[in-house]
Amino acid sequence: MKKIVISSLMLFGLLVLNSCTDLTENVLDESSVTGLTDRQAADGNLAPVYARLPDLFTHTNYFAVQEISTDEAILPYRGGTDWGDNGIYLALHQHLPTSTDPNLRNTWLILAQGISRSITALNTLPTINDSNTKVYLAEARGMRAYYNMMLLDLFGLVFKKDDPQATSEILRGEQALEYVKSELLAAEPDLLTTVGPGRLTKGGAWGLLARLYLNAAVYRDPYAAQFAFKTEDMDKVIEYTDKIISSGQYQLAPDYFSVFNADNHTNKELIFAVDQRAELNGHNRLAYFSLSGDQFPLPAFTGANGTDGPAITPDFYRTWVNAYAPQDPAGIDPRFYRKNLNIPADSCMTAGSVVMDRGILRGQQYGLLRVNGAFVRCGSNYRVGRLVHITRNRPTLPVNFTEQIDFSVAGSNYNTGYRVLKYEFSPKSQSGRNLGDVDIPIVRLADVYLMRAEAKLRKSSDAAGALADVNAVRASRTASTPAPALTSMNLDLLFRERGFELYWECQRRTDMIRFGKYEGTWTEKTNADRQKRLFPIPQTAIDGASNLPGYLTQNASY
Repeated sequence: MKKIVISSLMLFGLLVLNSCTDLTENVLDESSVTGLTDRQAADGNLAPVYARLPDLFTHTNYFAVQEISTDEAILPYRGGTDWGDNGIYLALHQHLPTSTDPNLRNTWLILAQGISRSITALNTLPTINDSNTKVYLAEARGMRAYYNMMLLDLFGLVFKKDDPQATSEILRGEQALEYVKSELLAAEPDLLTTVGPGRLTKGGAWGLLARLYLNAAVYRDPYAAQFAFKTEDMDKVIEYTDKIISSGQYQLAPDYFSVFNADNHTNKELIFAVDQRAELNGHNRLAYFSLSGDQFPLPAFTGANGTDGPAITPDFYRTWVNAYAPQDPAGIDPRFYRKNLNIPADSCMTAGSVVMDRGILRGQQYGLLRVNGAFVRCGSNYRVGRLVHITRNRPTLPVNFTEQIDFSVAGSNYNTGYRVLKYEFSPKSQSGRNLGDVDIPIVRLADVYLMRAEAKLRKSSDAAGALADVNAVRASRTASTPAPALTSMNLDLLFRERGFELYWECQRRTDMIRFGKYEGTWTEKTNADRQKRLFPIPQTAIDGASNLPGYLTQNASY
């Protein structure tokens, strides 16, 4: 299936675009006018269901709200003014966001549009005589459930709607949970096993169901002082993770960072992912977001660099250090860091040898030297050396990443904070802001093993079974020396292990809430209000629904 096919089969009502609450839209069947075949019409209805996933997972939407609100990532002002953005990233990190936060507004908008487009597909596809219709209907229904599941996780509600002209019913708590569950279960039988990872498959639905059941206690009562994890929910987590693991369709990748390479679309660890292949105009910016503005990864493109955005917090870094002390985690856990750039004595390298290190980047950085917009050459090769902040007009400030980072003037300098290059910088990107062609994992096999481990612990304190699952993931990374096997397992260790395996993958906030860690203290964050587990509903959405009194009410504490 093409990612964006020539579909003009729907127009969105103003309420959808402005508030994303009523989800009203006009459906126009133009196949007889445009001369589309039935297959093209079917494709053209399904493609929009997936089309905005790349926008959802961009660096300043879902990534920001899921990572910068946690102990894993922090984004201060840089150099006094850069990334100021009226303090929205400071507020996210301190659990003080407002209903006018643009990242929350955009995330809400994209999710609501995903639901709206799914409804359009569900109503139009039955009118098309094509053999794929049954599968496409299942995908559209499953994707509607997925978008609602994300709304439930972020904002505590879902929109239930089948008729495009009707007003959505808003569900919360148990009702919302049961609705999402029923939709995924209804979609699963007709999903395929062979079209992933960029489309929803049976494996993807199983993974989403496992995640839904794992978080069911939170979704039933998001402000609870202590979550009540039901045995029957954990049984379902184990059931669906068992289905994925026993299917034999997926494999843990021996090379951890290959899961996040630019060519990862065929990586067998991916179960469900955002399709970002360059030929489909992939554009995620997760690689360039954290890098320095003076890190230029590609000899072919002098304009492709980082943006000095978020860093990991000292608190998160210390979880690695404490786990492996007195050894350096870089030498013992292949998920933490991989050295790729080996600088020769003469500091001249071929273009093919300039490959950035991956993982968590610390200390003095080396790379392509750039003067007056051009890379320094030595014959046909490239000069590589110690980097300084030339692009920031601070030529005496080394690109020497420090552990400490905070919201002070000193802590917000361009060099503060250890950076993350987990997703490979696309070799086709001319700017770092385009062609980010790494498929972004939504569900992958390592997470499935860790979900099963957690369910075993929460169900019956099966520490041995949980330990076996965790160690299976650790032992699988055999491209280098794998991390040593753990000898014991409990919930705190499992939370730590999820951080090691899944950092920078938009899961940290959800994990922290479920493990009871979200009200903790880290870097600049001291807010312990349980009501901040949910984000404020965007004011534009509430204003857009103001003609329906009492229809859309703001979440508590906002």
